[in-house]
This record gives sequence, structure tokens and C-alpha cells, in this order.
Amino acid sequence: MTDHDAKDRWAAVDQFFGDRLLAADPALDAALADSEAAGLPPIAVTPAQGKLLHLLARMIGARTVLEIGTLGGYSTIWLARALPADGRIVTLEYDAKHAAVATANFARAGFADMIELRLGRAIDSLPQLAGHAPFDLVFIDADKASIPEYFDWALRLTHPGSAIVVDNVVRGGAVADADSTDPHIQGIRRFAEQLRGDTRVTATAIQTVGAKSYDGFVLALVN
Repeated sequence: MTDHDAKDRWAAVDQFFGDRLLAADPALDAALADSEAAGLPPIAVTPAQGKLLHLLARMIGARTVLEIGTLGGYSTIWLARALPADGRIVTLEYDAKHAAVATANFARAGFADMIELRLGRAIDSLPQLAGHAPFDLVFIDADKASIPEYFDWALRLTHPGSAIVVDNVVRGGAVADADSTDPHIQGIRRFAEQLRGDTRVTATAIQTVGAKSYDGFVLALVN
């Protein structure tokens, strides 16, 4: 089987389960459509991954969520739907264009009052969030070169029992290449070394295939 054939099969399986487990959703579909129309990169989580975040937030009874990397707000909406009416999400976005699209998407989905979007470099915004902490769930989906720093802040802003999800850690398998000079790969490799023996968390990494090809995520439980 060629790489192209494999990717087509992965996407077909995503479609198969999506047709059965994910109902049509105007607000989420519109968020993706508006993101595409605005020229945002097509790197949002898949519907299946969005629902996974939603289920994880519900399973741990999350009331407060921190998201690092908003894009068009697709994953943010999935997370918001998992929270109680008095829940709160803070999402951090560097790009003003992305933030504008996301803000409109939040309003249309009915979550304008629940979601606070902070514009600017995440590494600058994170120290300002002490008053919002602790967060029950942190989703990190931003520039991979800075993942170790984001994860350090996630640990400062959570509590025992919080969950931290770090997306896009497999990078098509390139994470295993010790000779890579790609700063994204090096950031993930530094993050993996950071997790080694870190008694503050219990963590695992899951490889995934699907419509977004070959990647994966880290799930960490704060001890």
C-alpha cells in the first residue's frame, strides 16, 4: 500500500465513524467553513479529536479550561460544550486574524460569555493567568518549539487531578529522528525528555492516524 493509499484509507475510516458517531452540527461546521474562507491553515483538530476532548472534559468534570492555540475556535467550542453553564475557558491566540474569526465563531455558537480569548504571545499571557487558576484541563495546540515552556506553565496553573493534552507530538513519525534540526521536532523531543521521570505527572503518548494523516498526542494527569 502506498502512502497515498494509506492516507485515503485513514480518512475513509474517520468518515465511517464520523457518519455514525458525530451528528451534523451547524455551529461547528460553520466554524470550519469560516476558518477556511478566511484563509486560516487547515490544522484544526478533526471532529473525532474534538469529540475526544469534549468527552475527556466531561469525564473529569472540568469546570475551567485553558487552551493554548485558538486558531478558528473549533476545538474551543467542543470544549465549551462539555462545561457546566458557569464554566469558563481562557484561550490564547497569537494571530489577530485567527482571533477575529474565532471570536465570531464563539458568538454564533452561543459561548461568547463563557470563553475569554487573550490575544498575544502565549508565553507572555500565561504569567497573567494566576487569578484564573487552577484549571481542570489544559489543551496545548500551539507552536511546538515552545511546548516545554507551555507545559511548565500548564503545571503551574493546574491542580492534582487536572488533565493536560498536548497535540501534534508525533509529526508524521519525525519525532523519532534524533538528527532532525526542525525546531518543531526539537521542541517535542525536549518535551519528551522533560516528561522522563517527572513525578509531577503521569503521562502517555498515543499515535493516531486519520483525516489529518499520521500524528498523535500526549495525555498527562497531574499527580
